[in-house]
Amino acid sequence: MSLEEKEKEIRELSDLLRGYQYDYYVQNNPSVSDIEYDRLFDTLLRLESEYPELKQTDSPSVRVGSDLVSALPEVSHIIPVLSLDKGYSASEIEGWILKTVKAAGENLSFLIEEKIDGVSIVLYYENGILSRAVTRGNGYIGNDVTANVKTIGSVPLRLKEDITLSVRGEIYLPRESFEKINREMEIPYANPRNLAAGTIRRQKSSEAASVPLQIFVYEGFFSESYPPVNTHLEILQRLEGLGFRLNSRTGFFSKKETEHSLNIIDSHWNFGTFDDIPGYLERAAEERESLDYEIDGLVIKVNEIRARETLGYTGHHPRWAIAYKFESPQSATVIQDIDIQVGRTGRITPVARVKPVKIGGSVVSNVTLHNQDYINALEIALGDTVSVSKRGDVIPAVEEVLEKNEKGETTWQIPGECPSCGGSLEIVGAHHFCINESCPAQIKGRLKFFINTGQMDIENLGPETIEYLFSHGYVHDVEDLYSFDFSKLIGEPGFGEKKIRLIQEGLEKSKDRPFRTVLPSLGIPELGKKAAELLIENGVSSIEKLFTIAKNNDTALLCAIDGIGEKTAERIVTELRKEKYRRQVDLLKKAGLKFSEQKADGSSGPESNEMEGQVWCVTGSFENFIPRSKAMDEVKKRGGAVVSQISGKTTHLLAGSNPGSKLEKARKAGAQIVREPDFLKLLKG
Repeated sequence: MSLEEKEKEIRELSDLLRGYQYDYYVQNNPSVSDIEYDRLFDTLLRLESEYPELKQTDSPSVRVGSDLVSALPEVSHIIPVLSLDKGYSASEIEGWILKTVKAAGENLSFLIEEKIDGVSIVLYYENGILSRAVTRGNGYIGNDVTANVKTIGSVPLRLKEDITLSVRGEIYLPRESFEKINREMEIPYANPRNLAAGTIRRQKSSEAASVPLQIFVYEGFFSESYPPVNTHLEILQRLEGLGFRLNSRTGFFSKKETEHSLNIIDSHWNFGTFDDIPGYLERAAEERESLDYEIDGLVIKVNEIRARETLGYTGHHPRWAIAYKFESPQSATVIQDIDIQVGRTGRITPVARVKPVKIGGSVVSNVTLHNQDYINALEIALGDTVSVSKRGDVIPAVEEVLEKNEKGETTWQIPGECPSCGGSLEIVGAHHFCINESCPAQIKGRLKFFINTGQMDIENLGPETIEYLFSHGYVHDVEDLYSFDFSKLIGEPGFGEKKIRLIQEGLEKSKDRPFRTVLPSLGIPELGKKAAELLIENGVSSIEKLFTIAKNNDTALLCAIDGIGEKTAERIVTELRKEKYRRQVDLLKKAGLKFSEQKADGSSGPESNEMEGQVWCVTGSFENFIPRSKAMDEVKKRGGAVVSQISGKTTHLLAGSNPGSKLEKARKAGAQIVREPDFLKLLKG
């Protein structure tokens, strides 16, 4: 038999087995006996062993995995992978729906999907072939776990159409499979989610293949060459048509009862009006224990894509979706006192001191009351008997007042003065703030935040030492930690030579922390870890560039970075225009801290500034840039900013073949249209 005939045999056998795998893993309806399947599979393995050069990249044989040890490199996401805002009661969800409809300015419909308690994953397909599977990570960078995810039978290796798209889903381990695995373990696993998370991070994909993981997909992002969609329902229908496994337990709700012209994806779907949503939420909570997979809530999404674009995103979550978390364990207790905490930014947070009560396996004695609006809504007063829950099974929260106090105490009010410095409080949004930046509580908060694990992580320098140093006037702010002569403490209570030496070593070691750690550790409002990573990955890789942006009041450049909104940009610019940050940075620079760095991929950031101030977007396909993100990497090297969507801030659009709707949007926005040949000339200078 010729090589061409062998290639044809392998191709036909692979196609046949892929169909059988789809029927078994996705449709849950086997179309061939196990004996016949094994016979065909063994034949494919033998042929691929004899002719390894003919093995297809999406061969069904990759389901068995490999014994080769592989690393899990970090890669950047090309779609938004954000968290969700959360609600804990039906009334919160109803309020969110009404608010969202009002903000969108049109009638909306909503889908409600089960929130699978598993491992979030993003699947990237190129021309119909699974090219990469990436964990959620921090929302911007995740781990490449492609080899392990390919072993999951319900993950399509090849789609029914040769299209390019990104898909979000949740990998989970069915309860029955988890219990079977645990029966064979000397030390059982804690829960299915932990086992699933550990499995997809195995170093050998053959080990991942031994665990029967499953997947539900719930969101798709299609390339611009694919016909546009108008609703999320259409996205789900397309995903199902391409061979993905969807959760059939989904609800569809609109303001009025409607007969949907679209085909119902599954007979298990629920349809109703907004009035039916509370009952649906209640039933879902009651039925969760009967499912063969674990869920910890529901996700409510706007169905209309145009409305999603109108609503947009915050830096943390989309405004068009919310997670409904199931009720957490609750107990009754009494509010004995309410204290005021002053944060490092001056934010005032009231905290209830309650009679200690056991909730969900731990004793709760302190409960945050968030702000005055929260207190007013519940009419909380000293001496009230309240119901306290652990929201998300973690954070204690007052749910309601069960019984009013007998002393006639009225709703508690935040005082008008800061308890730390006596300064006036200012209301910004829903919160009170102390506006005195020299407030002792704020300074101590900044110091403790700076040294904390997850920030500068200064070893052997803890909160108690900070309290001592500040209260005795040895340090007045962060920069003093590096200039103070700690040997002066020898002989003072608790400060021996060994402790002082360890503190000095910890401070010296902290000077090696990268810029992406130093910057958010300064505690500048809106400049947290995510913002720092976004800035550095988009070419703003030094504090001097940030100061220049602030000096020029260039909020547009910051807004051009995906993930940084207008309010965030304005706050960053406002803060960095303050002289105190320039003074502080200069002193910390002299101390040896790092205020510039290379990007995560090892590159040194912009190689030139010839595209500085320009905001580029890309559309279509190219001969010299595959994938097209490589073209945008060239823009970043030259100091330009890169965005994924056209807006009034976009200055240039790189347009390839089949450019899609972005081309017309760019023209309307007045952006310069650049074709591939001209772009190559630009790169050559």
